[in-house]
Amino acid sequence: MSHKAAKTWCLRFFVIALFLVSFVTYYCSHAFLQSYGGTSKSPNSSKSLCGGWLTQKKWESLNFNISRQTKLFLKLEDFFWREHLSKLALPYGIKGSELLLLKVLAIIANSKMPANIENLDCRTCVVIGNGFAIKNSSLGSAINKYDMVIRLNDAPVRGYEEDVGNKTTMRMFYPESASYNPSLHNHPSTLMVLVPFKQQDLRWLKEILYDEKRVRKGFWRPPPQIWLGETSNIRVLDPHFIHQTADRLLQIPLIPKNKQLPAHPTTGILAVFVALNYCDVVHIAGFGYPVANNQKHPIHYYGYDTMKSMKDSYHDLNQEAEALKRLEDLGAILYLHPHT
Repeated sequence: MSHKAAKTWCLRFFVIALFLVSFVTYYCSHAFLQSYGGTSKSPNSSKSLCGGWLTQKKWESLNFNISRQTKLFLKLEDFFWREHLSKLALPYGIKGSELLLLKVLAIIANSKMPANIENLDCRTCVVIGNGFAIKNSSLGSAINKYDMVIRLNDAPVRGYEEDVGNKTTMRMFYPESASYNPSLHNHPSTLMVLVPFKQQDLRWLKEILYDEKRVRKGFWRPPPQIWLGETSNIRVLDPHFIHQTADRLLQIPLIPKNKQLPAHPTTGILAVFVALNYCDVVHIAGFGYPVANNQKHPIHYYGYDTMKSMKDSYHDLNQEAEALKRLEDLGAILYLHPHT
């Protein structure tokens, strides 16, 4: 081989080697960023799901004119009381609960969603109801692939993973539905979102946070006297969402007439409304109750409660079923399993 030919071959080899090194470096850097959250894309987010929703902007066609308010939680700096007066008491406003709320927010401080979800271009969310319909569904692996998994009250995960998955981004609860140790059925980073239906709910949380004497009065069943929730994971849902769920979605009178019992949204329908505000894709599972005349039918995928236990509840289940049907017909939500 001549000196000139050898020089040409070496030059070509150098160019090829440089290309390979650049490719490997890029690939490794990209993999590193993905594994440490250095990009805003989640490996679980589905472009196909997001594309259809974002193109159609389905929330704009919803018949209750959804607000798309994506700031979900109360935070201390928003509440300089003279500028943020509320005309309604809980669950639809904060009138009369300002001082309790002030003390609670001073302790929990953080009011944000995790950055890995907040920074997504498109958020895919699934709301897992506690209904019997999800039992034996084998949806667990599919549920775990959503960017956000929202669960309700004290619904268990351990032992039911095959049907309900084991990922929980956010769990919405109130004192009577709180599990004393959230770590049993939640990830360490799960947001524990208090839904304050009444003033006693905020008082319960204040007493827990400040380790004060617990007041047991005012609850329809005793809440945990010891609650092991991590302070950094606690959030308080803005009553705006309960107000809008009742007023726009369910058309519930905010102030009952005469001696009529108040009817408040369930945590489940509230979670769906919250998801419609915050998420770009909203799917649901575990919603729906058995026919009312079958009083012995189980209502949850766990435990032994039956329809009989819902007899004296403050919820209008038929109204909520109709609302979910409207949302389904509009294409705003999608069920992950067959339902009636």
